[in-house]
Amino acid sequence: MRGHEPRSSSSCAACKLLKRKCIPTCIFAPYFRSDEPKKFAKVHKVFGASNVSKILTEVPEEQREDTVNSLAYEAEARLRDPVYGCIGAIALLQRKMIELQQDLAVARASLARYTAPAASSCAVLNDLCVGGSPAFSDLAACGDFFDSFSQNSLELNRVGDMGNETK
Repeated sequence: MRGHEPRSSSSCAACKLLKRKCIPTCIFAPYFRSDEPKKFAKVHKVFGASNVSKILTEVPEEQREDTVNSLAYEAEARLRDPVYGCIGAIALLQRKMIELQQDLAVARASLARYTAPAASSCAVLNDLCVGGSPAFSDLAACGDFFDSFSQNSLELNRVGDMGNETK
Protein backbone atom coordinates (compact mmCIF):
# COMPACT_ATOMS: atom_id res chain seq x y z
CA MET A 1 0.00 0.00 0.00
CA ARG A 2 1.40 3.38 -0.96
CA GLY A 3 0.51 4.95 2.38
CA HIS A 4 3.11 2.91 4.22
CA GLU A 5 6.09 3.62 1.97
CA PRO A 6 9.00 5.25 3.74
CA ARG A 7 9.07 8.92 2.88
CA SER A 8 11.98 11.19 2.28
CA SER A 9 12.99 13.82 4.78
CA SER A 10 11.09 16.52 2.89
CA SER A 11 7.69 17.72 3.97
CA CYS A 12 4.51 16.27 2.51
CA ALA A 13 2.56 18.32 -0.04
CA ALA A 14 0.04 19.35 2.62
CA CYS A 15 2.63 20.70 5.04
CA LYS A 16 4.46 22.49 2.24
CA LEU A 17 1.27 24.22 1.12
CA LEU A 18 0.28 25.05 4.69
CA LYS A 19 3.84 26.22 5.41
CA ARG A 20 4.29 24.15 8.51
CA LYS A 21 6.79 21.58 9.70
CA CYS A 22 5.86 18.03 8.70
CA ILE A 23 6.03 15.74 11.73
CA PRO A 24 6.56 11.96 11.48
CA THR A 25 2.95 11.33 12.54
CA CYS A 26 1.47 13.75 9.98
CA ILE A 27 -1.90 12.40 8.88
CA PHE A 28 -1.46 13.88 5.38
CA ALA A 29 2.04 12.54 4.64
CA PRO A 30 1.16 9.01 3.48
CA TYR A 31 -1.50 10.25 1.07
CA PHE A 32 -0.22 13.62 -0.17
CA ARG A 33 3.39 13.01 -1.09
CA SER A 34 5.72 15.92 -1.74
CA ASP A 35 5.84 15.13 -5.48
CA GLU A 36 2.04 15.66 -5.79
CA PRO A 37 1.51 19.25 -4.64
CA LYS A 38 -1.45 19.94 -6.94
CA LYS A 39 -3.41 17.01 -5.52
CA PHE A 40 -3.48 18.47 -2.03
CA ALA A 41 -3.90 22.04 -3.31
CA LYS A 42 -7.15 21.06 -5.07
CA VAL A 43 -8.46 19.06 -2.10
CA HIS A 44 -7.56 21.92 0.28
CA LYS A 45 -9.22 24.51 -1.94
CA VAL A 46 -12.51 22.60 -2.03
CA PHE A 47 -12.68 20.95 1.39
CA GLY A 48 -10.12 22.73 3.58
CA ALA A 49 -7.22 21.11 5.42
CA SER A 50 -9.09 20.93 8.73
CA ASN A 51 -12.05 19.07 7.22
CA VAL A 52 -9.78 16.67 5.34
CA SER A 53 -7.88 16.00 8.55
CA LYS A 54 -11.13 15.27 10.39
CA ILE A 55 -12.33 12.97 7.62
CA LEU A 56 -9.06 11.04 7.60
CA THR A 57 -9.06 10.55 11.36
CA GLU A 58 -12.64 9.23 11.29
CA VAL A 59 -11.99 6.74 8.47
CA PRO A 60 -10.30 3.40 9.26
CA GLU A 61 -6.66 3.40 8.18
CA GLU A 62 -7.15 0.69 5.53
CA GLN A 63 -9.75 2.90 3.77
CA ARG A 64 -7.87 6.19 3.92
CA GLU A 65 -6.13 5.90 0.58
CA ASP A 66 -9.45 5.28 -1.17
CA THR A 67 -10.95 8.18 0.79
CA VAL A 68 -8.17 10.52 -0.32
CA ASN A 69 -8.56 9.39 -3.95
CA SER A 70 -12.31 10.05 -3.71
CA LEU A 71 -11.73 13.49 -2.20
CA ALA A 72 -9.19 14.29 -4.93
CA TYR A 73 -11.64 13.21 -7.66
CA GLU A 74 -14.50 15.19 -6.14
CA ALA A 75 -12.27 18.25 -5.72
CA GLU A 76 -11.13 18.03 -9.35
CA ALA A 77 -14.74 17.70 -10.54
CA ARG A 78 -15.93 20.50 -8.26
CA LEU A 79 -13.22 22.85 -9.56
CA ARG A 80 -14.18 22.03 -13.17
CA ASP A 81 -17.93 22.32 -12.50
CA PRO A 82 -18.57 24.32 -9.30
CA VAL A 83 -22.33 23.77 -9.39
CA TYR A 84 -22.67 20.04 -10.06
CA GLY A 85 -19.20 18.60 -9.38
CA CYS A 86 -18.92 14.87 -10.00
CA ILE A 87 -22.72 14.58 -10.19
CA GLY A 88 -22.52 16.57 -13.43
CA ALA A 89 -20.00 14.07 -14.82
CA ILE A 90 -22.24 11.17 -13.77
CA ALA A 91 -25.28 12.79 -15.40
CA LEU A 92 -23.30 13.38 -18.61
CA LEU A 93 -22.24 9.72 -18.70
CA GLN A 94 -25.82 8.59 -18.06
CA ARG A 95 -27.10 10.76 -20.94
CA LYS A 96 -24.41 9.33 -23.20
CA MET A 97 -25.36 5.79 -22.15
CA ILE A 98 -29.03 6.46 -22.98
CA GLU A 99 -28.04 7.84 -26.40
CA LEU A 100 -25.92 4.76 -27.09
CA GLN A 101 -28.75 2.46 -25.98
CA GLN A 102 -31.09 4.27 -28.38
CA ASP A 103 -28.55 3.97 -31.20
CA LEU A 104 -28.20 0.27 -30.43
CA ALA A 105 -31.99 -0.18 -30.50
CA VAL A 106 -32.16 1.54 -33.91
CA ALA A 107 -29.35 -0.64 -35.25
CA ARG A 108 -30.99 -3.80 -33.90
CA ALA A 109 -34.34 -2.80 -35.42
CA SER A 110 -32.70 -2.17 -38.80
CA LEU A 111 -30.85 -5.44 -38.56
CA ALA A 112 -34.08 -7.27 -37.67
CA ARG A 113 -35.80 -5.81 -40.75
CA TYR A 114 -33.11 -7.22 -42.99
CA THR A 115 -32.62 -10.51 -41.15
CA ALA A 116 -35.86 -12.07 -42.41
CA PRO A 117 -35.07 -11.37 -46.11
CA ALA A 118 -31.51 -12.49 -45.46
CA ALA A 119 -32.71 -15.85 -44.17
CA SER A 120 -34.73 -16.49 -47.34
CA SER A 121 -31.91 -15.20 -49.55
CA CYS A 122 -29.43 -17.42 -47.73
CA ALA A 123 -31.70 -20.38 -48.41
CA VAL A 124 -31.56 -19.51 -52.12
CA LEU A 125 -27.78 -19.25 -51.93
CA ASN A 126 -27.56 -22.58 -50.09
CA ASP A 127 -29.70 -24.25 -52.78
CA LEU A 128 -27.45 -22.80 -55.48
CA CYS A 129 -24.27 -23.83 -53.69
CA VAL A 130 -25.24 -27.49 -53.16
CA GLY A 131 -23.73 -28.54 -56.46
CA GLY A 132 -20.61 -26.37 -56.07
CA SER A 133 -19.87 -22.67 -56.41
CA PRO A 134 -22.69 -20.65 -57.95
CA ALA A 135 -22.15 -18.88 -61.22
CA PHE A 136 -22.30 -15.09 -61.20
CA SER A 137 -25.54 -15.25 -63.15
CA ASP A 138 -27.05 -17.30 -60.28
CA LEU A 139 -26.09 -14.57 -57.79
CA ALA A 140 -28.00 -12.00 -59.82
CA ALA A 141 -31.18 -13.42 -58.29
CA CYS A 142 -29.94 -12.16 -54.93
CA GLY A 143 -29.16 -8.69 -56.24
CA ASP A 144 -32.08 -7.06 -54.43
CA PHE A 145 -30.89 -8.51 -51.12
CA PHE A 146 -27.32 -7.25 -51.61
CA ASP A 147 -28.57 -3.84 -52.78
CA SER A 148 -30.81 -3.46 -49.74
CA PHE A 149 -27.95 -4.61 -47.49
CA SER A 150 -25.56 -1.98 -48.87
CA GLN A 151 -28.31 0.65 -48.69
CA ASN A 152 -28.93 -0.30 -45.05
CA SER A 153 -25.19 -0.02 -44.33
CA LEU A 154 -25.13 3.47 -45.80
CA GLU A 155 -28.20 4.36 -43.73
CA LEU A 156 -26.53 3.14 -40.53
CA ASN A 157 -23.38 5.11 -41.36
CA ARG A 158 -25.47 8.23 -41.94
CA VAL A 159 -27.23 7.73 -38.57
CA GLY A 160 -23.83 7.29 -36.90
CA ASP A 161 -22.54 10.48 -38.57
CA MET A 162 -25.55 12.43 -37.29
CA GLY A 163 -24.72 11.29 -33.76
CA ASN A 164 -21.19 12.65 -34.18
CA GLU A 165 -22.41 16.08 -35.31
CA THR A 166 -23.87 16.84 -31.89
CA LYS A 167 -20.51 16.50 -30.17
